Amino acid sequence: MDLRSLLAVLTVVVLLQLGFVCSASGNVVFKVQHKFAGRERSLSALKAHDARRHRRILSAVDLPLGGNGHPAEAGLYFAKIGLGNPPRDYYVQVDTGSDILWVNCVNCDKCPTKSDLGVKLTLYDPKSSASATRVYCDDEFCAAAYNGVLQGCTKDLPCQYSVVYGDGSATAGFFVRDNLQFERVTGNLQTASANGSVVFGCGAKQSGELGTSSEALDGILGFGQANSSMISQLAAAGKVKKMFAHCLDNVNGGGIFAIGEVVSPKVNTTPMVANQPHYNVVMKEIEVGGNVLELPTDIFQTGDRKGTIIDSGTTLAYLPETVYESMMSKIVAQQSGLKLHTVEEQFMCFQYSGNVDDGFPVVKFHFEGSLTLSVYPHDYLFQIRDDIWCFGWQNSGMQSKDGRDMTLLGDLVLSNKLVLYDIENQAIGWTEYNCSSSIKVRDDSSGSVYSVGAHNVSAASHLMSGRILTFLLLLFAVFHRFS
Repeated sequence: MDLRSLLAVLTVVVLLQLGFVCSASGNVVFKVQHKFAGRERSLSALKAHDARRHRRILSAVDLPLGGNGHPAEAGLYFAKIGLGNPPRDYYVQVDTGSDILWVNCVNCDKCPTKSDLGVKLTLYDPKSSASATRVYCDDEFCAAAYNGVLQGCTKDLPCQYSVVYGDGSATAGFFVRDNLQFERVTGNLQTASANGSVVFGCGAKQSGELGTSSEALDGILGFGQANSSMISQLAAAGKVKKMFAHCLDNVNGGGIFAIGEVVSPKVNTTPMVANQPHYNVVMKEIEVGGNVLELPTDIFQTGDRKGTIIDSGTTLAYLPETVYESMMSKIVAQQSGLKLHTVEEQFMCFQYSGNVDDGFPVVKFHFEGSLTLSVYPHDYLFQIRDDIWCFGWQNSGMQSKDGRDMTLLGDLVLSNKLVLYDIENQAIGWTEYNCSSSIKVRDDSSGSVYSVGAHNVSAASHLMSGRILTFLLLLFAVFHRFS
């Protein structure tokens, strides 16, 4: 084999390894990273994140696209996606509580340019993409977003978006249509690059903490139910099924995030509450250490501020005041002599030297359809220093400005579980799972079942660098051999 032939073979090999392969159908996976992975989780950081995030829920922010506002800083988990032609990498928050994808754009006013999360921020430039087109006010997407063509719309008027959050921060810009690059499942633990055309926000102006957060990302990837969300757009184009699953690993960071039909492990589900802006389900009762809490029969009724919100972007778990007090009373009662003290004004903490799983009860949430969510002491307790533990449960009535209660289950209870969102059949389910392992998904076109493994954005970057380095070393060896 001559030098040119050998180099050609090596090039094909490395391109295959790097995933530069096209595929027409299958499932989609995202590599996710926990923003606190490998970093100290201070209570104040967790609390600050949730406080800003909940302002969009508790302040009844009205988005023109039908969803609610976004958190004022990056969420707990983020993914890497490609946008444009040629594609460039963007790191975006994975948010099940919002409905659009948006990224910071070139010439943006006060957009962040660096992040402490260890990722490189990139400003999107429509002019640098061969496939980018502006979305105008008479576009079908814009008309659907605003429930009709805007008054005064002219042919060349861009379709704009503007969101003001409860904490005073805001984002504004215009919509563009461009290629989204993602990884489609092609075999067991194998993926290949694929793309689809989606409409997303081009952030032109940020204010408040959106422009100054040290934990900034390039934008937000909304996985809500509205037609404007990325998954809804891809499903409408026949690219994917309207269902996804995540398994968030709070031990090693990262985890699994896949679009498509999960066939293993099997997941039992509970119906979603219809006509809600979030993923709401019906909770029936709560059990602490085998004892069911005696609560008002209407405490979890559905409707405005009722029902239970499942939100992977929130850190802790928030309960109505009556539920919170009853639950805490039951938990603490199993440890006579336990002395509680308040840390950072709202965290209930205590000193304890034993194994918390042996000394504290398991909490079980029971939902419609006989679905149960078990939360163990090591899940709902945080160790902030030697022998000092704090409860992750929060009183939601103390979080809102108007004192109204809500039930919201976040990362505290969703981590280390495979959570399935079946939007097509309006159901949500979960099962306890090792999020550093793999799941099996079904390819919609061929019927084949493939394994999808866990990923970590940082680890993936190092792996990619290693593959490129290996390729360069191979080239060097070839030139050295034939020179």
